Amino acid sequence: MISKMKSFFFCIVLFFIILSSACRKEKLLTDGSSLAFSTDTLTFDTVFRYAGSTTRQFKLYNQSKQPLRISSVRLAGGKTSPFRINLDGISNVEFLDVEVPGNDSLFIFVQVTVTPSQSAPLLIKDSVLFETDGDVQNVKLVAIGQDVYLHKPDHFPTNGLPPYSIMGKEGTDTILPNDKPHLFFGYTVIDSDCKLNIKAGTHLYFHNNAVLWVYDKGTLIVNGTYKNEVTFQGDRLEPDYKDIPGQWGTIWFSKGSLNNSIDWAIIKNGIYGVQVDTVVTPGIPTLKITNTIIRNMQAIGILGQGGHIWGSNCVFANCGKYVVALTLGGKYKFEHCTFANYWAQSTRTTPLLALNNYYISASNQYVIRNLDSAYFGNCILIGDIDEEIGIDSSIHGGKFSYRFENCIIKTARSVSNTTYYKTIYNNADPVFKDISSNDYHLNAPSSAAVDKGHPTLLNLDLDNKARPNPAGTIPDLGAYEYYP
Repeated sequence: MISKMKSFFFCIVLFFIILSSACRKEKLLTDGSSLAFSTDTLTFDTVFRYAGSTTRQFKLYNQSKQPLRISSVRLAGGKTSPFRINLDGISNVEFLDVEVPGNDSLFIFVQVTVTPSQSAPLLIKDSVLFETDGDVQNVKLVAIGQDVYLHKPDHFPTNGLPPYSIMGKEGTDTILPNDKPHLFFGYTVIDSDCKLNIKAGTHLYFHNNAVLWVYDKGTLIVNGTYKNEVTFQGDRLEPDYKDIPGQWGTIWFSKGSLNNSIDWAIIKNGIYGVQVDTVVTPGIPTLKITNTIIRNMQAIGILGQGGHIWGSNCVFANCGKYVVALTLGGKYKFEHCTFANYWAQSTRTTPLLALNNYYISASNQYVIRNLDSAYFGNCILIGDIDEEIGIDSSIHGGKFSYRFENCIIKTARSVSNTTYYKTIYNNADPVFKDISSNDYHLNAPSSAAVDKGHPTLLNLDLDNKARPNPAGTIPDLGAYEYYP
């Protein structure tokens, strides 16, 4: 009997020992020596007033095997800070008793909202403080905030047109101020009989799907200069968005707009670079575009739809479909332009150039739109698929006139017909400097573009250097003259 009781008490004691061991929590560390961070400074690029908040992130690490308790994670600036911390989906200025498991990490999301009131950029600073047992560590926060001219829809038509705002009154000449950037939401319209002038150095930033719309009889004049270009791009300036296409809509020269010109501009990261619609007044060009770079468009760099475009000293590069699509007929002339498509965002199956002189109506009828001329002189048209020249003429006739003269092109079609091709360097290598960074300078004397042009009136290249270079007498092909 005594033996049985001893066994019973032994079992009870053993049970409580096991239960106590199972319920004992692993000791929490409160010493910050095991705490580390993925960065010591979290930097936000320019954040615009009216554009909402921008979020970035960093990680904290518990380098110990034991769990770590951080007594406080907080913003040094408290409630007055333009920053906010986000943990587990909750936004606040301070979090208490944050636990991080052993050998684990935690994302810290930081938002900043900017409300500057002057044109000059402001440097905005704060820090995230991590307190463990009286020891305080920090990650610095730095943002640049800037005020902008805001262009936001204030007309809401009921006839199917999109909401829009008007830039410049009808019948007036308007100069866009350039003392601070311009931020566009929705559609912004250059009205009929209005001429909008954009001065050198102006920065235009477009929110998602925003469009600059040059309306019937409206005119856009972009007057950039060398090294002081006019810039059109999306409004997300974080490094992750540097080369993301599709961030905004397009510059749309709609039917009837006239005498438009773009000189020394950079247009990037939209859906379409420029869209040029039907000529209404014969003989008056819709758009003259010079010394300009259009690149990294989700769909098309230049879309012509029965328009009249003259381009020179331009680079049109890296688009998801066509670098240039000249459709529904029209009249086009390009000299000393570089057309390059090495699109890396997805698989591309369309050529960089499309020429077309018809469309099929809703009733499935062919409608002919004459391609009066499409001329390419001293140009480079090259990319990374086998066929980069798309010729699509109507089987029902209509004028279809095009000509490549002193050009590098990449095509599998015959280039022996001198009506369409003269002095062609088919599939030759221009030896670009660095296509991965959109640098289309000629990079070697062995380039097939060197000394291959015909005489030209364009005496300066896209670097504002002499063409031809002083060492030669024959101009090079493309937008850049080769300089050793």
